[in-house]
Amino acid sequence: MTRLDKTPREDFCPPKPALEESTLLASQEATELAGLFKVLANDTRLKILYVLTKAQELKVTELAGLVGMKPQAVSNQLQMLTHRGILGCRREGVHIIYRILDPCVVRLLDYGLCLNEDAKTRKP
Repeated sequence: MTRLDKTPREDFCPPKPALEESTLLASQEATELAGLFKVLANDTRLKILYVLTKAQELKVTELAGLVGMKPQAVSNQLQMLTHRGILGCRREGVHIIYRILDPCVVRLLDYGLCLNEDAKTRKP
């Protein structure tokens, strides 16, 4: 079993027709999807997401230590992910604790890692 076999899409994404069965992507949908990929196309944000998939919830200072950055720099990235609805946060005393809200992003990250690994082994 590969890691992609572990969690079927139905476990966390609302039911939708398979891509091959759906209509063409509308301009608005393409623009929104491009915006999502732009938010995700940042190595710091990808590291943050990867760490949160393993830890579930972390404080800003904990995340900063794990990704090797200053808390303020990490906080800026967290705000972008939160604004997009990918992450959620809650206050615990003086600390803000972040978690992944949308489990589809975990699957997307997993697929991205898979694509990256496959591209390295594929010969042109």
